Amino acid sequence: MHRRQFLESAALAPAGLAAQPVSGGLRYVERRSGAHPFRVREGGRRPHIFLICLDMVSPDHYLPSRPLPREMQMPAMRSLMADGVNFTNAFCTISICAPSRASLYTGRHPYVVANPGGGAPGMESILRAGDIIFPEYLKAIGYRTRNAGKNHVGAQKFMDAFDELDANWNTHMPVLERDEGYQAYLRRLGIRLPRYSREIRTPQPDRKTPSQGYGGWIAQSDGKPFPLEGQYSYYLSRWAAQKLDDALASSAGKSPVYLQINIYDPHKPFTIPEGFEQRERHLRKVIALPESYRQAAARGFLPAPGDPPMLGIFRRYWGFYQPEAAMDYMVANALAMEVIDRALIEFIRELKQRGLYDDSLIVLTADHGEMNCHLAIVDKGCYIHPETQRVPLIIKPPAAYGTPGLTVETPVSLLDIAATVCDVAGVEPLERLDGVSLLPCLKGGGPPASRGLMFQTGWQITGNPACGTARWEPGGPAHLFAYNLGSAVDELYDLNDPDPQNLAGKPEHESARVAMARRMFDLIRTDPRWNCYMAGFHMRHYSELHPGV
Repeated sequence: MHRRQFLESAALAPAGLAAQPVSGGLRYVERRSGAHPFRVREGGRRPHIFLICLDMVSPDHYLPSRPLPREMQMPAMRSLMADGVNFTNAFCTISICAPSRASLYTGRHPYVVANPGGGAPGMESILRAGDIIFPEYLKAIGYRTRNAGKNHVGAQKFMDAFDELDANWNTHMPVLERDEGYQAYLRRLGIRLPRYSREIRTPQPDRKTPSQGYGGWIAQSDGKPFPLEGQYSYYLSRWAAQKLDDALASSAGKSPVYLQINIYDPHKPFTIPEGFEQRERHLRKVIALPESYRQAAARGFLPAPGDPPMLGIFRRYWGFYQPEAAMDYMVANALAMEVIDRALIEFIRELKQRGLYDDSLIVLTADHGEMNCHLAIVDKGCYIHPETQRVPLIIKPPAAYGTPGLTVETPVSLLDIAATVCDVAGVEPLERLDGVSLLPCLKGGGPPASRGLMFQTGWQITGNPACGTARWEPGGPAHLFAYNLGSAVDELYDLNDPDPQNLAGKPEHESARVAMARRMFDLIRTDPRWNCYMAGFHMRHYSELHPGV
């Protein structure tokens, strides 16, 4: 038990530290300063809440319209879909880890534009101390808050929300040699640290000099097979179950629990353990390189007509010039999703054994998408593209809501998670939230109203200030539009295309491009935070925005 939790539960705890009673009056996360006011709805039992956030998930692995999900073994994800609501057009605000997580937790568009250590000095890469993230609201009304896995929003906010240090968590991937908890776990299982038995590597732009490694298949350091139980995602699921038990015990089961599991996978470098050999053989038969990859290879991986220069930079940076390496990457990426699913099945089983599953709210999502060899690019970057902006979003509500197996196609955002969780918990923040609550969808109501979703990007490997928006209409247009300040090329993508390529510049799509440019301009004008894009966008598209002038 943490010191603050002990004081909250002790009979003589100081009034300033005691858990606040639930009431309908005005409340504050920081009572002494009056910071972060909110109200609480009275009555009703607050559910346990579990957030599972994966890292960099390709739409190839979950979109119902794609062929590969039918070939993959992901019973955990499918069971959550069957018991909950599947949002098939969910988007992040920015496809870079730390900024995206900042928007997820605050429910606001981020001023964070780079990962820690990834931007120029002075560039914001973590949240400020005065920000508020939604787990803090839950903590203020008595939830026992716990985290297992990747943090990436800064030590201060982590302490505020979870009362513990973020050692090992504020990294893009776990440093296994420094994670004492993981090493102790392996020792208990009699497993040695992993090493790569087969590693995916690519060359530099000269196509000869070895460059990057993307992980792959692992064995124990002594050469013995590495079992699933030792893989890091599986470890996180086991540790999360232990943290859940600790949280329940600390309040004798009288307080609800908020627990988030931030899984590093399937982000490269991949770590595929033993036991997936048959699955690998099957996936190699059914996975095909995207047509856009084949087109890039046919032109020698030179830029395609209409490509913004930024895509060419990332294509050269990742260096997937060899089809064999690209296929290895796609297979390992799909296997990594199956590894995650095996770990999540264990966690879901733990919830069911404790009698918590039915009445809990479970959110499964990811921080951003993944190119997965579309356009001969992998990972993500400081550009805006449907493959990197899309995220999975499945929300399993408490069983009493009575809405299993629903699908919502109306576009939603990671911004909506904070508003939804607060709404389910009966919290009404009085500070600004850019997202909307999806609780009506969870209770069988209509989808959220169509709105302008704003995308941005900033700094990852290189810099590219850019913004974008999406449009989706039932049975009508479904487009993503992107504006890059450093390029004269607009981008227009069909959101229903399983291999999206830039349509801007094609005469048959000119009217759609102009309509999306006008939509973008209207969106920029509605919010002073987007003023930084206004002048350049206005001048480039002046004749389209003011026809006849």
